[in-house]
Amino acid sequence: MKIVCKHQMVVSALTFSCLGALPPASAAEQILVISAKPAPVSELDTPAAVSVIDGDDMRFAAPRVNLSESLNAVPGLQIQNRQNYAQDLQLSVRGFGARSTFGVRGLRIYVDGIPSTMPDGQGQTSNIDINSINSIDVLRGPFSVLYGNASGGVINVSTQTGKAPPSIEASSYYGSSDSWHYGLKASGATAESGHAGNMDYVVSTNRFTTQGYREHSAARKNLANAKLGFQLDEVSKLTLLLNSVDIKADDAGGLTSQEWHDNPRQSPRGEQYNTRKKTRQTQMGLRYERQLSEQDDLSIMAYAGERNTTQYQSIPANIQQIKPAHAGGVIALTRHYQGVDTRWTHQGNVGVPVTFSTGLDYENMTESRKGYENFVLINSTPAYGVKGDLRRNERNTMWNLDPYLQTQWQLTDRLELDAGLRYSSVWFDSHDFYITPKNGDDSGSTRYHKLLPVGAVRYALTDAWNVYLSAGRGFETPTINELSYRPDDKSGLNINLQPATSNTVEIGSKARLGNGLVSLTLFETNTDNEIVSAGNIGGRTSYKNAGKTRRQGTELALDQQFDENWSLKAAWTWLKAEYLTDVCQDTNCNGNRIPGIARNMAYVSYSYAPEQGWYAGSDIRYMGDIMANDQNSAKAPAWTTVGLSSGYKWSFNQIEMDLFGRIDNLFDRHYVGSVIVNEGMNRYYEPAPGRNYGIGLNVTWNWE
Repeated sequence: MKIVCKHQMVVSALTFSCLGALPPASAAEQILVISAKPAPVSELDTPAAVSVIDGDDMRFAAPRVNLSESLNAVPGLQIQNRQNYAQDLQLSVRGFGARSTFGVRGLRIYVDGIPSTMPDGQGQTSNIDINSINSIDVLRGPFSVLYGNASGGVINVSTQTGKAPPSIEASSYYGSSDSWHYGLKASGATAESGHAGNMDYVVSTNRFTTQGYREHSAARKNLANAKLGFQLDEVSKLTLLLNSVDIKADDAGGLTSQEWHDNPRQSPRGEQYNTRKKTRQTQMGLRYERQLSEQDDLSIMAYAGERNTTQYQSIPANIQQIKPAHAGGVIALTRHYQGVDTRWTHQGNVGVPVTFSTGLDYENMTESRKGYENFVLINSTPAYGVKGDLRRNERNTMWNLDPYLQTQWQLTDRLELDAGLRYSSVWFDSHDFYITPKNGDDSGSTRYHKLLPVGAVRYALTDAWNVYLSAGRGFETPTINELSYRPDDKSGLNINLQPATSNTVEIGSKARLGNGLVSLTLFETNTDNEIVSAGNIGGRTSYKNAGKTRRQGTELALDQQFDENWSLKAAWTWLKAEYLTDVCQDTNCNGNRIPGIARNMAYVSYSYAPEQGWYAGSDIRYMGDIMANDQNSAKAPAWTTVGLSSGYKWSFNQIEMDLFGRIDNLFDRHYVGSVIVNEGMNRYYEPAPGRNYGIGLNVTWNWE
């Protein structure tokens, strides 16, 4: 990024001020409040570990397909491309979420105020349109508890708001494995913002296809995103948000160590079982913002959506036949979700400047879950990849109701106190409709409640150097998928699975260096009842609670602008994540590393990017070894990769063009990109591609 201070929207938890080079100011200029209203952000003055990534930086000489292309400069964030579009990215913050075999766990993800994380804590990144991103905030540490369930960290995406004059952008990219990406975006506004009757719009649509690096890993993805704003009067605005994604992807599955070394591109079980996944999601949101007075603001967000998923797994027929309670090898889900988040913010003075923000967050999800055999018998021989007999039929409901309050006190010109409180209540209810003589009624219900406090003190040593201390309690319930299967392989819900509770203490220092920012964070997180994988067989994972775990870490980041066109970004993470008690039901695993988490990560990028003409960039990424199971008997080796990119920008009248090429994994490193934690047949490894290439062209037409 070219300047330290970025503008974006922080939903449901934090809004920060941007002080630039100014000295400490009043509380009205430095507020850290719960708000969905667009506000400037300062990484320097926020008493939390937060990184802001600019959307233009994310699109710099990039395919614009996966978040893993552009978030590597965020310390504490481990984001892996599985090369498997049936399972989404593998994403964790400070080790939370590393257990996930598909989708995202342990984190909260928002796009323009709409959660991409369901009430149970399960999320996905597949609906995020990189073409229309304005910025992304990655929040780590105690303040993420203000988002409620599954708050190991928060990823908040803000899309662009249309501005005059109107423009149309067409983007295209072709890369290795016959990968194509096409995008078309239109944006504009009828007049200057803030005037009654003004309308702004951004409409983006794109398509991605690939044959995949591995056998049986082809995928097709269609994605559309729209944001329409209506200025009702000078103090109120209404924004309509629309999003739709349609994915069809083969599932190559994991490999054993020997299979990976023999041929990393193979998929021995993918073709045999025709493993695959189809996902369709459509959602709509409506946000109303109103300035009630000079001291008061109101924001109301309402949204609703539907997600349909059908997945074929690699489970042998004999296992399903001999176990009457087995749920089959085909998962068919239909989810309806909706929610409302209402918040009020007041700025006042009670002897010292103070800001109060309070709100109520309600989310609801209803899931129809069915299971079928993944075969039909032809002359007593199973033919796989075909939907067979029904083996499961249930309706699951999960909802949460969370009131929250946050305050900020400007005690002196240089001393600031922040405190917040959220009471999180989550209910889960399941009704079983598949009842047979050998498969009884597995209906059940449970509920979870937790009070989540957080607090921080920030002190400005100088105008350009801050230090802070923060502490908070996190809360993570089991997801519906984690409750769906019991570790003992018996029928029924895994109701004995308990939520995990984490306590985090963090100390940090941030300083402005010329046109850049350097930050250092030290933290410790102690967790009770951490939810861990109990085993994974044929793509189906069951879960259990570990006793106690501990994470201790250091995060260092540098974002520096040199001259006008040169920039350097660097990040280093050291994370010691280990089991303390009750993991393998004996003491054999106590002291072991938590699988799926690298102890060391590092990233450096350097780029020359003028407004016109030639530009170039390079990056180096290091990932330490990653344990694949609780026993620490299997691991993915450490690796380092290098990438290069270069292009040329030019304009002609109202047309801007950008032609670029890139090479990733320049030295053709043979490595494992991600692991499947505790895979029951030792198929832990998901290989990454060797040297790969791509070329892209972006064309923008601006109306003057």
